[in-house]
Amino acid sequence: MQPFHLAFPVDDLAAARRFYGGTLGCKEGRSADSWVDFDFFGHQLVAHLAPRGSIHRNPVDGDAVPVPHFGVVLTWDRFHELADRLTAAGQRFEIEPHVRFPGKAGEQATMFFFDPAGNALEFKAMRNPGNLFAKDPA
Repeated sequence: MQPFHLAFPVDDLAAARRFYGGTLGCKEGRSADSWVDFDFFGHQLVAHLAPRGSIHRNPVDGDAVPVPHFGVVLTWDRFHELADRLTAAGQRFEIEPHVRFPGKAGEQATMFFFDPAGNALEFKAMRNPGNLFAKDPA
């Protein structure tokens, strides 16, 4: 799989560096006065200075999911390691780490939180990684 590239707004590059580089452990790549690259679990994430926007929420399996959001699909073990690390660091969760769609094809562990600029992130792990795009039988 090829890495994706995502450019997103932040209002403080120093805070982005502390959060993505420090809290999440993403290695920093190239940068300029108005942007910085991060190795986001093998993908290219670019934080650009821009004003804050608004957040909309959609219902998904009983959760009020913030839109827009982005994130990455991790292995089951790596998801739980990250959730434990974030919890120990005192990260405030918008949606606490939990399993959604239990017993269904889309069963997954998920968690949502915001970066310092207000961007919503979702990290998830599929119980069965081969079911990332699977539908439940009708």
